[in-house]
Amino acid sequence: QVQLVESGGGLVQPGGSLRLSCASSGRIFSNYGMAWFRQAPGKEREIVSAIKFNGGTTYYADAVKGRFTISRDNAKNTLYLQMDSLQPADTAVYYCAGDRRLQSPLIFTLTSEYQYWGQGTQVTVSS
Repeated sequence: QVQLVESGGGLVQPGGSLRLSCASSGRIFSNYGMAWFRQAPGKEREIVSAIKFNGGTTYYADAVKGRFTISRDNAKNTLYLQMDSLQPADTAVYYCAGDRRLQSPLIFTLTSEYQYWGQGTQVTVSS
């Protein structure tokens, strides 16, 4: 059974930083692409960033480009999202998502492309 468990969310002031982690278990983590999504109150879940199974390719939504960095440690079965220069508009529940395709050469940005989801971690940016 695949499990994804996020951690690292919290309350931070504008301009601050947070690092989210997503611990994966139940399958060979290094074989699958991963992504971070977020969902703000009253809005649809949206892609934040995604990374290929081997970490060779990454994708960032325009809203976070230059401020967020996605990475993975395949030896630790863990996905990360370093978030810098946080803004109130970044306030949302952040979800870790896992692709179902084995060693896919592609990166996917739609929620429907991901089979496995974590429970989410709240990020609140406020003074």
